Amino acid sequence: MYCRSLKMFRRESELVLNKILELSKYRLSKAREELDTSIELIGIGRFSQSVNRSYYSIFHAVRALFAIEEVDFKKHSGVISHFQHNYIKTGKFEKGLSNIIVTANVIRNQSDYNDFVVVTKEEASKQVENAERFLKEMENYLNVIFNEM
Repeated sequence: MYCRSLKMFRRESELVLNKILELSKYRLSKAREELDTSIELIGIGRFSQSVNRSYYSIFHAVRALFAIEEVDFKKHSGVISHFQHNYIKTGKFEKGLSNIIVTANVIRNQSDYNDFVVVTKEEASKQVENAERFLKEMENYLNVIFNEM
């Protein structure tokens, strides 16, 4: 009886682990897709929309990281705060990544919700560059975890 229960427990644990990995990889894929869209939007002169998609690339990349922890937040501020507290302050990631997500969120909020905000090609390009850096850091970090699981 004990052996059967242990086997069932292991199987259930493997299923949960697979779901966690699947969710994290899905979110990373979504982050990459948003980044690609951001780049395409610059190409057609949609700079405000580009900064929006750059931010969401970062946002989904962070949520891919959180999937491994099995945590999530309803508010963007919760995502940013958790990332800063658990990954920046602990030294898992450099402070520059905190600056990237905070700045991207501010620019996105301004361009999405304020009237008469004009985003330049240079600003949009900088946000794409920052999102690429951020996503690369998340992918590198998560790939190590994926290989260990």
